[in-house]
Amino acid sequence: MSQVLPAEGGLRRVIGDGGSLPDGEVQGLGPEQLLALYRDLVLLRTYDERSVIYQRQGRIGTYAIYWNHEAMQVGSAFALEERDWIFPSYRECAIGLLRGMPAATVLSWWRGHPAGWWNPEDYGVASICVPIATHVPHAVGFAWGSRLKGEDRLAIAYFGDGATSEGAFHEAATFAGVMKAPVILFCNNNQWAISTPLSAQTAAPTLADKAVGYGMPGLRVDGGDVLAVYEATREAVERARAGEGPTLIEAVTYRSAPHGTADDPSVYIDEERVEEERENECVGRFERYLMRLGVLTAAQAEETRNDALAVMREGIAEAEAELPADVSLVFEHAYADPPASLAADLEELRRILRDV
Repeated sequence: MSQVLPAEGGLRRVIGDGGSLPDGEVQGLGPEQLLALYRDLVLLRTYDERSVIYQRQGRIGTYAIYWNHEAMQVGSAFALEERDWIFPSYRECAIGLLRGMPAATVLSWWRGHPAGWWNPEDYGVASICVPIATHVPHAVGFAWGSRLKGEDRLAIAYFGDGATSEGAFHEAATFAGVMKAPVILFCNNNQWAISTPLSAQTAAPTLADKAVGYGMPGLRVDGGDVLAVYEATREAVERARAGEGPTLIEAVTYRSAPHGTADDPSVYIDEERVEEERENECVGRFERYLMRLGVLTAAQAEETRNDALAVMREGIAEAEAELPADVSLVFEHAYADPPASLAADLEELRRILRDV
């Protein structure tokens, strides 16, 4: 049986603190699976840290930082089967790496290059969604449609706490509950919608409490504990596969990095809380857990980090080797019946670009 620690503030936890709070465990996860989780965490962390540097060098545009969100993404994705589909927001931009997507593809997406487009069927990962919450109905519709077709697969939609204030979220959750769609609504609650605190978004005690209004269970988990996230998501997966419908998971953390590279959080964030969270960030937390178990050595950890850096170096080189895209792509799929003026507009754009 899984050993989940006594919930503090209603949060499920598995990883202790190496001191007064003992470590728990999750049934079915042996050393091989634990190390796989660790490699995934390091890969996503490396992608995020290198992308911030990449952006600061002017090689990509504005970038949405997900530092310390890795446990939520890795733990939940690890509980899925390959046939299940992932519907990410911009905060989960690199989650496709966990499904074998090349780093160059994700980097090209941030560079605005067509090489950053992918066929969702290749990876079971839908297009990255930037508008807030608009992909949640897509995930619910996909899951419901899959059930109608007799397919044994489910969908998971990732969104932030701010998305729970959007109409699209409420519509999707209502529909999922009524239709018993096999879908997981995964909220990464980092307590900030850019600069809007959670207290200004809802009067509910927790976001998980909202689940009862949609006729589904709401699970609340420590978002910095990759094992607790996995255990909660696995429970939601089992419910969905059994035909019992959707689950809302609220994974709670505190945003310890800017909302994005264009954000200055110093004007609204709690700096002391940020420092506390950074000291207990999710990758180091799991690394210390594995070392306490004797599953991971310092040499293995260093090798894992080097492997992840090699993936990023190769991805950056591949993305930057792409030839510039033809501007006609902007025009080709805009209209079923292009107006006569469109050809003139394209020629004008070509002329401007030649003169730059």
